[in-house]
Amino acid sequence: MRIDGLQYCNWSPEIFQQMAEGRVDCVHVTIAYHENFREMVAVIESWNRFFEHFSDRLVQALTATDVRQAKAEGKTAIIFGFQNPSPIEDDIGLVEIVHQLGVRFMQLSYNNQSLLATGCYETTDPGITRMGREVIQEMNRVGLVVDMSHSAERSTLEAIEISERPIAITHANPEFWHPAKRNKSREVLKALGDSGGMFGFSIYPHHLRDGSACSLESFCQMIAETAELMGIDHIGLGSDLCQGQPDSVVEWMRSGRWTKAVDFGEGSQEQPGFPAQPDWFVDNRDFGQIEQGLEKHGFKSSEIKQIMGENWLRFFDDSFGMQKVM
Repeated sequence: MRIDGLQYCNWSPEIFQQMAEGRVDCVHVTIAYHENFREMVAVIESWNRFFEHFSDRLVQALTATDVRQAKAEGKTAIIFGFQNPSPIEDDIGLVEIVHQLGVRFMQLSYNNQSLLATGCYETTDPGITRMGREVIQEMNRVGLVVDMSHSAERSTLEAIEISERPIAITHANPEFWHPAKRNKSREVLKALGDSGGMFGFSIYPHHLRDGSACSLESFCQMIAETAELMGIDHIGLGSDLCQGQPDSVVEWMRSGRWTKAVDFGEGSQEQPGFPAQPDWFVDNRDFGQIEQGLEKHGFKSSEIKQIMGENWLRFFDDSFGMQKVM
């Protein structure tokens, strides 16, 4: 089983073909950054056309069973997620509606303060808001996973504590390996693992030690150290692959409509753009290289299977359905 915990590609027949060649069984795809509810629905409309026109390669997944069925049929299962809570606007009732539309992950913030939580680029972090607490409870009820990939430290720790169901950090890396603002502290990683949550390792160069020049060996060593901290059962991949996207999309991701200026990002005053991928992971055909790297590093076959997808699949089983009332 090969499952990628997050991608935001410029979707095309070529990429769908590469998914097939790479034997990618499931991808969590971003369908919203700063979109409101109606704009998000338009993105789902475009995906419905993909599902219609490429029915031999793609299928929407609402459950882990759907992912297993997609693998059996040689297709890639697509799971929808938000990188910002903007599509629910200020209406908690939309949490259930977006779940009914097939959304299974929602970040509580994207870099900035939201109505729910604080983003990792804010200078102060007051934690989960009043609305955030209510929304987490509703997300738990309907089976919409809390994702804190772009959230700040206190907000993330509070989300782990408040949520009655395990949360996810779908795409990030440990701060001890590379101190980017988006990467996560030992305290967060330990709390996430102890609570049964899932952590997806990012292959986006800004999150990697040595950036685009990061070696596969370094990446696998980082996975090994994180497994010791969190436990092998709580880690997977979340590549953050943005294949085929033009550089102009970075400005939308960072700036949205909240500023007239350009958000240059961490430690840079250059026009935002996508960095080159490391040579061992350029597109969806390269998941096998990660498997080989993990094997070379000394991971057992059973552990490699967990990291490549089995852990995510178990998490889907436990997370996507309505909360069981005892």
